[in-house]
This record gives sequence, structure tokens and C-alpha cells, in this order.
Amino acid sequence: MQEPRLRTVNKVVPPFEVNKFPSQFIDILARNIVYMLATKQSMSLEGNEWEQIFAECVGAEWKPSNVGLDDVVLDNCCWGAKTVFAQSNNIENQQNVRLISGRNSPTYSYGVDQITSASPDEIGELVLDIWNERVSAVRQIFKFVRTVVLVKSKDYSEYLVFEFDTIRYDPELYRFEWNARGNLEGYDKETGKHKFTWQPHGSQFTIIEEIPQKRIHLSVKHPEKLDKDTILETLKFDKSWYRVVSESIQE
Repeated sequence: MQEPRLRTVNKVVPPFEVNKFPSQFIDILARNIVYMLATKQSMSLEGNEWEQIFAECVGAEWKPSNVGLDDVVLDNCCWGAKTVFAQSNNIENQQNVRLISGRNSPTYSYGVDQITSASPDEIGELVLDIWNERVSAVRQIFKFVRTVVLVKSKDYSEYLVFEFDTIRYDPELYRFEWNARGNLEGYDKETGKHKFTWQPHGSQFTIIEEIPQKRIHLSVKHPEKLDKDTILETLKFDKSWYRVVSESIQE
């Protein structure tokens, strides 16, 4: 049968292809990391900070969300941003990451009270259904939904950055079992790989993601720390910077 001729349709495209970050991305990322290393008394780079840095790197808007899947927004695309520490000193050879991906409670969402005595596959399906509903809700608003991950070395000198599409998971493709610690683990039926962990106490849901070969590996030089007095002198701080609104006087 002859295919019908259709009028040209403008396809919706993402801001950039997965893991093909904008040209200024690495420079902006490095600048932010070096600035933090120089000014923080104790270096840390956590969720909200990474969300804001990533938004700046891609020219997006930081919109922190309760769902955690759409904290960074750029046109028709959104990202959830995750940070994890490297599992060893050899960050380049790390193959996967464990991403805490929300709290999925079958008791709260479905009224299921008997958890550990129920079939692990039944509980696993409910846990995945909760995740899937979150993803579906965000995809109703955004055409493209991604997760961007920052893997950081323990000394904050090396970093991996990669992203992937945030997807729904078909429960039929996974089998579930309780481990020795009483947590529920989900395994890919085809490959046998461990994919999910769910903790009944606290309902924490973790997804294990493979690190792709196409990712950024960044190494930065640690700058000298800027001490407090140097920063205040640079700002030309004096008594005009503050005023006493009220004062408690001890007799």
C-alpha cells in the first residue's frame, strides 16, 4: 500500500543531544569548582549546589522541585541532578553509580501494610509503579526528561559528568527478592544485573545506573585557600556594612 504524503511537521528537538554538552560547559563547571575550593572552609558539593552549577553550565533555570526530576529547566527539557562520591580512588574506571531516587512507600500510596510477608515481586511492582507515575507526571509537562550525574572524588580533584534519559521501568522485566539486610532488590531478568534497591524502613528507592563511555572526565588543580581576612579586605569591609538594630545589654 502506498504511504500517504504528509505536510512537513516541525519536530520538537532537545537543547542538545544526550552527553553532548554545550561548548562552554566544561569551563563554567571548572570555574565554579575552583571557586568553591578556594572559598569554602570545608569543601563540599551537594545536590542544590550541583543543580545551580549545572543550570549555569547549560544556560538553564534552576527551579528546585519536590519531585526531584525537574530541578533544572531549559525550554522543553528538564533535569534531575544527582551527586555521588566515587567508589574508589580510580574514578576513571568506575562502571556504575547508585542514585537515591526518592521515597516510594506502598503503604502511603496503596495502603499496603503487609510488606515483608508479601510477594517480593508484588512489592517491587508497586515500588516501580510509584516511580513510573512520577516520571509520567513530569513528562506531561516536558518533552525531554533527563538525569545528570556528578561523580566526585573524595579529595574533590576529579569529576565525571554524564546524563541519561529519565524513563519508566516495566515491572515485568525485573525480578525482586529480599536480601539478608531486609531490603528489596530488583534484578534485570535478561542480564541478571542488580538494578534497584528499596528499603522498607524509610522507603528509600535506589537505582543503579551504568556510567557511559561518552562522559566528561575533569581534573582540577586545588587553589590556595582564601582566608576570611583576605576576602573581607577585598570587599573593603568596615563598620558601614552593618548597623545595630537592637542590643541586649548585660547589667
